[in-house]
Amino acid sequence: MIRSEDIATLAKDYTAAWNSGSAAAVASFYAEDGEIVINRGAPWSGRARVEEMAAGFYADVPDLTLRCDDIRLSGSHAVYVWTFTGHDAGTGNPLTVRGWEEWELGDDLAVIASRGWFDAEDYARQAAGG
Repeated sequence: MIRSEDIATLAKDYTAAWNSGSAAAVASFYAEDGEIVINRGAPWSGRARVEEMAAGFYADVPDLTLRCDDIRLSGSHAVYVWTFTGHDAGTGNPLTVRGWEEWELGDDLAVIASRGWFDAEDYARQAAGG
């Protein structure tokens, strides 16, 4: 059984991994065969692909800073609510993007499946300077 203290520590450590700038550190929170799907897109399956996903975010937002806004737990299912800030790599425009990840966690607290959500239209508008 996952305890509330465990999920609080996981959220703190996951946030620190994103703020480290290391895609490998982010991917280390996923099971070897774990996956993430963002906004109903194609799945990034396996830890190496999750690392590619994180690297893509760093390429797009090199000064990305993530904040954990909330974490909820029900059994082995958690919701990690976040805000990231930074600047678009192409335009230099400032970004403030809010979203969340819905996690299915293993007994070892590794993310087996994540469904991530954010407003992609708002992100594009901010990147363009609108």
